[in-house]
Amino acid sequence: MFLFRRLLMATGIAACGLPAGCGHALPQLPGFDAAAWRADPYACRDQRRVAVPVLVRNKERLYEARANDVTALLGPPDEEELRAGTEKVYYYYLEPGTQCEARHARSGAACLSLRFGPIGTVTEVLSDPLASQTP
Repeated sequence: MFLFRRLLMATGIAACGLPAGCGHALPQLPGFDAAAWRADPYACRDQRRVAVPVLVRNKERLYEARANDVTALLGPPDEEELRAGTEKVYYYYLEPGTQCEARHARSGAACLSLRFGPIGTVTEVLSDPLASQTP
């Protein structure tokens, strides 16, 4: 059984290396200003807040996207967490907080988190509600 699983895993990983690859390229997100998002690392200029509704509306388009395509769209993550195996989570802050201080300490500010599975594609998209956007 163990050998069978390893064979399946190796076959899946090898298939991801083919030109078609695993996952998909990110489509355009209508109304999303990627350049403004990338120009506001750690959300310290408070420019990302405007883009949150667009991202939340289009979050289904992020599923199955490859990590390098997410980075091309959103820029490098503000924080990255490596999980067991080959899973990882990218965090993008949505509002200013203590992460804006000199050492970029982890903050409790609202953030967008993207979880990547073992084959390097988005498996989960979570966003914290922004306090200023709740009634």
